[in-house]
Amino acid sequence: MKLDIANMKYQDSRKFLISAITPRPIAWVSTIGENGVFNLAPFSFFCPVSSNPPMLGFNANSNRDGTKKDTLRNIEFAKEYVINVVNEELGQQMNQSSQEYPPDVSEFKEVGLTPIKADRVKAPLVAEAPVSMECRLTQILEFGKERKSYFIIGELLMAHVKDELWVNGQVDQTKLRSIARMGGEWFCRTRDVFELKRPYPYP
Repeated sequence: MKLDIANMKYQDSRKFLISAITPRPIAWVSTIGENGVFNLAPFSFFCPVSSNPPMLGFNANSNRDGTKKDTLRNIEFAKEYVINVVNEELGQQMNQSSQEYPPDVSEFKEVGLTPIKADRVKAPLVAEAPVSMECRLTQILEFGKERKSYFIIGELLMAHVKDELWVNGQVDQTKLRSIARMGGEWFCRTRDVFELKRPYPYP
């Protein structure tokens, strides 16, 4: 099978990407809008961009009608946001928060989560999240024709980790129990982990 990705329509090439590049970590992004309403939405095109300085990036496509998502508009306004990690216990609420609620509706209230004050940014943390990362916007890259795609890059300012997860100077992978996005409507757990010793000193 050969796929002419360069000449595919947006929806077809996207189906390939989300089914072939798996699992994908989920950036559960909390923001504050110009109206003061807290927003929360998941994005699975998400990755670390740099470790020095520590920077994170995620992609937010435009809505089906071509308008910008609330998350993007809020970040353009506030220039800051929080990325929360999703574990198994929060999977259903994360999924529910992906609905396109009106800008004056807070997903925190709709899905039953607790917003708490961050240390460095005005956007809230998800109190129930195992890990939350406060970020300051660095730049937004714009791509696309059929539907716009915005890659949002921010510098990581402050991280919050549940005490029971912090072991030997890092997040304990066996306790985090994060979930990841697969193709279609599939997700995966990260309970079945294994270790491969590096052929050089690590880290």
